[in-house]
Amino acid sequence: MENDAEKLVDIILESYSEHRLTSHIDAENTINKDTVIAVLLELRKLLFPGFFDKNRVRSEYIKFTVGERLEYVQYNLKKQIVKALCNREKCADESKTAIKKEAELIVLEFLGKIPKLREYLSTDVEAAYNGDPAAYSTDEIIFSYPGLLAITVYRIAHELFLLGVPMIPRIMTEYAHSITGIDIHPGADIGKYFFIDHGTGIVIGETTQIGNNVKIYQGVTLGALSTRKGQQLKGVKRHPTIKDNVTIYSGTSILGGETVIGKGATIGGNSFIVNSVSDGMRVSIKNPELEYSPSKQSEDNKK
Repeated sequence: MENDAEKLVDIILESYSEHRLTSHIDAENTINKDTVIAVLLELRKLLFPGFFDKNRVRSEYIKFTVGERLEYVQYNLKKQIVKALCNREKCADESKTAIKKEAELIVLEFLGKIPKLREYLSTDVEAAYNGDPAAYSTDEIIFSYPGLLAITVYRIAHELFLLGVPMIPRIMTEYAHSITGIDIHPGADIGKYFFIDHGTGIVIGETTQIGNNVKIYQGVTLGALSTRKGQQLKGVKRHPTIKDNVTIYSGTSILGGETVIGKGATIGGNSFIVNSVSDGMRVSIKNPELEYSPSKQSEDNKK
């Protein structure tokens, strides 16, 4: 039995050597995913003070509370960004000092974006409340709406993405994806007053551009027409542009980097769109014809 266990260990170790792409043994610069998520949750508390704390947040201590949180985020996020940058650049020890300085500047610039993030998220909460008659309060939206959670994480990740941070923004948005079923790439460009209703199954691709006052229902895909060329398409606009004041109903797919949905357009459910739509247009598919016939059970009941 002991020999069998030893052989099994040797077989697994051999697979580690053979498939190095999926092994990170002796790697210094491995990002700690749990730490990234912990930082994300602290940032959420900074963005929505008093909502996600275990204890009451008191105004007389708020300066201390914010300072403590900023210190936690600054220290831990900087460490993870250093690892991400070194992982990308394979930095040697002599270049690590410069990488640390770069990471420090990135974190400081990012933390300076918190007031802007709060401004945008305030409009998102307002859009959700105004757009959903089932919402009884804005608190309910902040506490419980998966769409707002996904948007919050996206907005944090997007700022890090714009600052050139590798991997970490995607770890954040995929964390939100795993909880909400809403997949927003951190590279997407999304304006104010963004409302995701219900949300499950939404996909928003990397080069998507979304204007202000846009409302999207569950099951919507804003995707690429084709990704067969793989890495050759990196940096190419592959996903659609959605202008201001557009509503997109459930189950719709809008595909292609040249596809533009004009201002004020309404896209009906289950539509498949690969061509641009003019301002103010309503797009819908024809209702399928329903056929009514008695069931076998009802025929049997007549006998």
